[in-house]
Amino acid sequence: MPRSKIYVSDLYHQRQLWYSSIRAVDDSIDGRMPRPSRRRLHLPRLAGSQIHDASQRLHHEPSRANEEIVANQIHPPIRLPPPRRRRRPRGGGEMMMLIDCSGCRTPLQLPHGAPCIRCAICGAVTYVAAAAPPPAHGDPARGAAGPGAVAPQHQAPGWGPPPPPAHGRKRAVICGISYKFSRHELKGCINDAKCMRHLLTTRFHFPDDSIIMLTEEQTDPYKIPTKHNIRMAMYWLVQGCQPGDSLVFHYSGHGAQQRNYSGDEVDGMDETLCPLDFETQGMIVDDEINTALVRPLTPGVKLHALIDACHSGTALDLPFLCRMNRSGQYVWEDHRPRSGVWKGTSGGECISFSGCDDDQTSADTSALSKITSTGAMTFCFIQAIERGQGTTYGSILTSMRSTIRSTGDSMGSGGGAVTSLITMLLTGGSVSSGGLKQDPQLTANEPFDVYAKPFSL
Repeated sequence: MPRSKIYVSDLYHQRQLWYSSIRAVDDSIDGRMPRPSRRRLHLPRLAGSQIHDASQRLHHEPSRANEEIVANQIHPPIRLPPPRRRRRPRGGGEMMMLIDCSGCRTPLQLPHGAPCIRCAICGAVTYVAAAAPPPAHGDPARGAAGPGAVAPQHQAPGWGPPPPPAHGRKRAVICGISYKFSRHELKGCINDAKCMRHLLTTRFHFPDDSIIMLTEEQTDPYKIPTKHNIRMAMYWLVQGCQPGDSLVFHYSGHGAQQRNYSGDEVDGMDETLCPLDFETQGMIVDDEINTALVRPLTPGVKLHALIDACHSGTALDLPFLCRMNRSGQYVWEDHRPRSGVWKGTSGGECISFSGCDDDQTSADTSALSKITSTGAMTFCFIQAIERGQGTTYGSILTSMRSTIRSTGDSMGSGGGAVTSLITMLLTGGSVSSGGLKQDPQLTANEPFDVYAKPFSL
C-alpha cells in the first residue's frame, strides 16, 4: 500500500539524518577528547532485507508491522559514566563542621581546618575560634570544656574582639554614645563608659583585654557604637559562656519606646536603645536584646546589665521587676507575657539595673559629680560600690534611689539634660521643674531576696 511505503521510507530518511548529525558532532569534538573515551549513541541499523520484509508484512499484519517499525525507532538506554567520587584522605578523611551563618542563620558546612566561611546567601563571614590548647596536668578548670573544643564565633567581616580567656572568665561590653555634632548630643555618656571600665578593672579585676569599649572616640571602625557593632558585641559577650563566667553589659545613651504589636508587653510598649546610627538603621528593641543577651545564658553563668537610658526599666525584657517604695519595701511584679513567650534564661542568671522606670526619663547632669557631666544612674551605682553600700542588691538599689532623690530635690529646675530622645526633642534637653525625676529599677529572670543575696561581679 502506498501509505506503508511512505512510512518505511520516512524511517530510513530519519535514520540517515541521525547518522549525519552524529558524525558532525564527532568531527567537531575530535582532537579535544581521545577517541577511545568517546561515548556515542548507537542506533539500530536496518538492513535492506529487513526493510523489504517489513514492507511485505504491512499487507498482511499492518498493526504488528507498525509495532516493529516503531520499536526500531526507540533508542537504547543511554548509560552515563558513574559520578566521580571525592576520595577521602587516608587516616580518617575530612570532617565537616556544621555552623550557623552569622547573618541569616543558614546552616553552613565548614571544611576541616578552615578559620571562617562566607555565606553564599547573605555574604556574611562566620569565624570559628581556634581550638583551645590541652589543659595542664592537674588543672581541672581548663579541662572542663575538653581539649580541642571548638566554639563558633558569629562575627562580621573584620570584626575582631579579643579572644575569650579560659573557663571562669570575666567579660564585659561597655557602650557610651554622646551623639556628637547632632541635636541629640549628650555630654556624660563617654564619661560613664570610662568610669565603668575603671570600676570593673580596679574593683572587680576584669582583664583589660576582656572588655569591649564602644564609643565615638574609638579609632577602630568596628568599635564605633553603631547598631551593627552593638549587635556583634552582644553576641560576642555571651558566646561560648560556661559555668562560673561573669558577664557585664553597660549602656549609656538615648532610650525610647515604640508601640508593641505582639502582645508580649504589659504596658503595650517596647523599650529600645538608640545606637549612633539609629536615624538611618533603626533602634535596638528589647525583644532583640533579650534574645541576644538573656536566652543564651546557661547554668552557672551570670550576667549583669546596667542600662543608663530613658524608658529603660524593662530594657532587657526580663520576666520579673522589683517594685520598691521609698521605705525600702518591695514586691516582685510578674512581667511574663500572656502569650507564653519565654523571656528567661537557659538556666543562667540575669540581673539588670536600669536608670528609671519605663515611663520615666534619665538625666545626663553635672549636679551629682559637681565636676563634669555623667549619667545619674551610672554615677549613683559606682558611688554605692565605692562607699561600701554594694553588699547586696537591695542596698545598692536603695542607695541609688536616695542619692538621686536628694539631688533632685536640691536641683530645682533646669539642672541637667535628659537622655530620652523624645523628651530631648520636645524640651530642648532640659529637665522639667522639680529636678531629677527618675527611680532606678531592678529586674531579674527569677525573684530573690534583694537584702539577702550578696552582690558580686
